[in-house]
Amino acid sequence: MLKLVRLEWKKNNIGKYIKGVIIMAALLGLFVFALAFLGIANDPDGTLDAAPGTDVISAPIELFTSMAFLIYTSVMLASFIVSAYKNKTMNLMFSYPIKRQKILASQMIAVWTFNFAALILTKLAIYMCVFFGAKFMQSSFAVDFSIGSLSFYIQLILKSVVIVSMSFIALFVGMALKSSKATIVTSFLLIFLTQANIGDFTMAGNAVFPIILTAISLLFAALSIVNVESKDLM
Repeated sequence: MLKLVRLEWKKNNIGKYIKGVIIMAALLGLFVFALAFLGIANDPDGTLDAAPGTDVISAPIELFTSMAFLIYTSVMLASFIVSAYKNKTMNLMFSYPIKRQKILASQMIAVWTFNFAALILTKLAIYMCVFFGAKFMQSSFAVDFSIGSLSFYIQLILKSVVIVSMSFIALFVGMALKSSKATIVTSFLLIFLTQANIGDFTMAGNAVFPIILTAISLLFAALSIVNVESKDLM
């Protein structure tokens, strides 16, 4: 499986995705730094313009990194898998003396592990920038995290697992509709469901929902793999 994962990274030119992540992480870091220390989130009178519960720096960090990486992971899944079906390169892959399920699983693992690692490193870099920046500048947001706390790293890992795994729901929809665009659009819809208010309804801040959502995401991942042996190519 490890060889297949490495093959997927090489075949899909993982270098361009690494460059994309670096650029995205830099832009996110600059934006969060501006929010925290340059006052772009403040009203003209200098007070922070934030809803109750979002006046802590972890709120924008988690929101914007989650949005960016859910979309980025879905884009990679669309490129690695859905587009491979559509342009028939999957025909060649499925001609190998390897089960289709194993090939598809390796593609999903390749994308998941890459984005999981990238999301953790991006979050750590942004949190570190805020941590050191707060030592020399006044932050508009309350600094509500502790770099030296074990719980900080546990939460960082668990939240990253949830966000990257959610992309499997988008993949399932994209494969069902045979559309790369559907994969990406579904990732946007998932963001609205988990991060935004829809009328008086929101899943943001619900402690149980991430567990349920991860379970659903893994179920969709399993469903995507289970039936691939009997599916015709797109």
